[in-house]
Amino acid sequence: MKPITFYSIFFLSIVFSSCIKDKKEANNDSRYQPKEFVELKHPDWSKNATIYEVNVRQFTPEGTFKAFESHLPRIKNMGIDIIWLMPIHPIGVEKRKGTLGSYYSVKDYYGINPEFGTKEDFKHLIDKIHSMGMYVIVDWVANHSSWDNPLAKEHPEWYTKTEDGNFQPTPWYDWDDVIDFDYEQPGIRKYMTEALVYWVKDFNIDGYRCDTAGFLPTDFWDNARAEMDAVKPVFMLAEWESKDLLKNAFDMTYSWTLWDKMTAVTRDKKSIASLVEYMAHDVSTFPRDGYRMTFTDNHDKNSWEGNMVTNFGDGLEASMVLCGTVNGMPLVYGGQEAGLNRSLKFFDKDLIDWSKMPYENLYKKIFDLKHQNQALWNGKEGGVMVRIFNDKLDQVISFSRTKDNDKVVTIINYSDKPTTVKLNSKNQKGTYTELFSEEKITLNGDDVFELKPWQYYVLVK
Repeated sequence: MKPITFYSIFFLSIVFSSCIKDKKEANNDSRYQPKEFVELKHPDWSKNATIYEVNVRQFTPEGTFKAFESHLPRIKNMGIDIIWLMPIHPIGVEKRKGTLGSYYSVKDYYGINPEFGTKEDFKHLIDKIHSMGMYVIVDWVANHSSWDNPLAKEHPEWYTKTEDGNFQPTPWYDWDDVIDFDYEQPGIRKYMTEALVYWVKDFNIDGYRCDTAGFLPTDFWDNARAEMDAVKPVFMLAEWESKDLLKNAFDMTYSWTLWDKMTAVTRDKKSIASLVEYMAHDVSTFPRDGYRMTFTDNHDKNSWEGNMVTNFGDGLEASMVLCGTVNGMPLVYGGQEAGLNRSLKFFDKDLIDWSKMPYENLYKKIFDLKHQNQALWNGKEGGVMVRIFNDKLDQVISFSRTKDNDKVVTIINYSDKPTTVKLNSKNQKGTYTELFSEEKITLNGDDVFELKPWQYYVLVK
């Protein structure tokens, strides 16, 4: 071994000093500082919110705003914060589908669908929702209009055209009852932004769910959000999944991917590998302060891809629990709590059966926990999902979320086979209360659970 000389010590000190200098320079250089992807400010009330989708037409025999009001107390009691109303505008007649047409074929962006009532009825509903401590967002269809929307005659230049110069549905789609707007035209951008602001300013709604949001330029949404926020802070949900919309325009996007991964297991009998991959990507690639909407059903899935019973079978409750405890804001599609076991008609009257409420209490338990326990809050207000490894990784999903002094541990046998599983829970040691049974359960670090098919535990601390 060579002796340490004065020169070698001198050389090492120079290298060490250089490293310290480089580190200081890096720490002081804005180019190397981590930056939050989400730049918008969420409404404070959304940090632990849940959401409920309302199909007004099918909700009551009357199918009106007034009749829907009678359901508000039980929806509030279930733990819902945001009421999402499917489109409220008059529906086009030309090329209408079915007897009543699609909500998403808008004839007048400043009008109210007469099926539902009047503008006064709508104002009364909004005031009622607000008086109960809930919020209301309206479904907005900015990508296309009905064929007989007056804009088609007044401003034909605002629409895209076929090679023959004719109006067309959104290119490549068979949405024959609508025609496609052209957002290269400043006029339609100004018109649509002013219409969005109108309902916020004059009716005091709290934001929008925006249909096919990704079909429109992101810079349109960025500006529209800024103009609405100048009136009041709004909440914006994009029917889209890419994260670019979360930067300045939308608080929340859909999580179709989670639905796909869950049904791959429950309906298609695949392994849970792709579901685990979803969880990994959520933690590593999704913006920390972005919200994503989690669901087992919504109007698209219910109308076009069966219903929650056919898609999830015996794994339905386990999937509801997963949606309520993973990162995201859980959605209830109106009728889910009543055990909706068929696909609702989309263009005709098809009343929801409210005679039973098999899932209402499950939702209430989860949503009450979400309100109280910061680990389950939305975006950066909540806890990061941390995987708890176990010896049945092909069957059991186990993870924890922690925020400040709050912790939630979720354990789900996401399979149709019973199993005995051992958790490596050394970092989750402590005594918990199981959410549904209220049983006290202590985790010692090497814990064994016997799980029936689709059985779940939600441990709360």
